[in-house]
Amino acid sequence: MKIRQHIRKIFIISLWLLIGAVVMAISIAAIKIKREKICTGYKIDINGMEKGPWFIDKNDIVRLLTKNGETFKGRSTSLFDLQKMETRLQSNQWIRRAELFFDNNQVLQIKISERKPIARVITIGGASFYIDSSCKRLPISDKMSARVPVFTGFPSDKLQLKLADKLLVKEIKKLSSYVLEHPFWMAQVAQVDITADRTFEIIPTIGNHIIEFGDGANCEQKFNRLFIFYRQVLSKTGMEKYATINVQYDKQIIGVKNNYLSKTDSVKFVKSVEYLIESSRKMDSVKDDKSGLR
Repeated sequence: MKIRQHIRKIFIISLWLLIGAVVMAISIAAIKIKREKICTGYKIDINGMEKGPWFIDKNDIVRLLTKNGETFKGRSTSLFDLQKMETRLQSNQWIRRAELFFDNNQVLQIKISERKPIARVITIGGASFYIDSSCKRLPISDKMSARVPVFTGFPSDKLQLKLADKLLVKEIKKLSSYVLEHPFWMAQVAQVDITADRTFEIIPTIGNHIIEFGDGANCEQKFNRLFIFYRQVLSKTGMEKYATINVQYDKQIIGVKNNYLSKTDSVKFVKSVEYLIESSRKMDSVKDDKSGLR
């Protein structure tokens, strides 16, 4: 009886040892197979394949990830440090986020989210740069020029900004973001000058007046008051009577008259503004139609 129990115990132990050996062998084989997987190529997707052009292109991405002409295809996937590669990409000023992974076919998928400029800033010293929605400073590109509002007279040329200058950048972001969202103001705002006391003066595309806007606070209310003034006054009588329009004070508009424009200028000006207003309505209508299809 004792001999049988002893034999049974030996059998059970041997069985577990065998199972353990099999599991270990399978694990080792799986690791070996994984290590021996070969990269079959790569695919780069910038901004979810939105239509370009982009400030950084696919060739730039490849140059950032490779050295001395090395290629992805044919290399073992175990040699790719994907986290390190993502970090290298995200060190580029134009790349907001990078995600790398191998798909089931061992194709290296490279997903890139590019930073998008919302304003171009020109300093008093003549330097120029973009900012994005996070207020990050971006360099001017040789590849393309972004169609964004232009702000002149920024008080600092330094890369490291003082608190007051950082706050001014946030004000620029507020004003520029609003203009970008409204076709009428994108057409009518030629540039925005920054004054010595860090307020904004808008130079319009149509008209000889200056719009004293104040700071970036309450952008929507200020632009609404200005639009009502354009529609109710300018579209009927012309703006030849006004050299400046001040919208910075709550619930009021102050106009300073001038008398040097001719009647012909007035008629042309009225027609131009009417055209801008009508164009903006059509653009808003198209945007609403597209939204309804989603």
